[in-house]
Amino acid sequence: MVNKLYPDAASALEGLLFDGMHLCAGGFGLCGIPERLIDAIRDSGVKDLTIASNNAGIDGEGLGKLLRTRQVRKMISSYVGENKEFERQYLAGELEVEFCPQGTLAERCRAGGAGIPGFYTKTGVGTAVAEGKEVKNFDGQDYILERGIFADVAVIKGWKADESGNLIFRKTARNFNQPMATAAKICVAEVEEVVPTGSLDPDAIHLPGIYVKRMIIGAPYDKKIEFRTVRQKEAA
Repeated sequence: MVNKLYPDAASALEGLLFDGMHLCAGGFGLCGIPERLIDAIRDSGVKDLTIASNNAGIDGEGLGKLLRTRQVRKMISSYVGENKEFERQYLAGELEVEFCPQGTLAERCRAGGAGIPGFYTKTGVGTAVAEGKEVKNFDGQDYILERGIFADVAVIKGWKADESGNLIFRKTARNFNQPMATAAKICVAEVEEVVPTGSLDPDAIHLPGIYVKRMIIGAPYDKKIEFRTVRQKEAA
């Protein structure tokens, strides 16, 4: 059996990173983001990155760390409203952004992972999303052509994996991690726990190990909260 488990994030990414590369990054806000791998990408100094990710984290967390160090050239994203540095760089013309509807982004990654170079969707027809894209009519309805996404490397976060790389996500942390994992030449996963091969119920596996080339154990984690909301204490 091929040993997929690496001692740390830097060694798991060794030989994979280069200037101008295309990355897919799983996560949604601060939920299910590959924290250790993002830190290693930052520390590597690689630059001019194109990153497909639902959002860019927040200031100083998640992919926001790579924005702060100016390692990102282009973002392909859906929701970016909580990152002020992202906003500043975009409005200043320092960062190229390709806005993509959330469902379309997920499907572009799924399609890329399935070897589908493009597909037609109604989402975005008649809006700025459709500018410069082919429009085709099916049964009296217009659809726009969206390209599948296939990156050089995908970095994802899982919950539990076995030694073969079969992986389980925890609840909503599955989010974009699953489609991103298939949409790249090489997928590197960080997980919270690795168990012996055969320990996981085959019916519970979300991502087959054939997609996972390298893994690290990233635990322990500090649970970060994007918006902390608490109930006001009632007067005695």
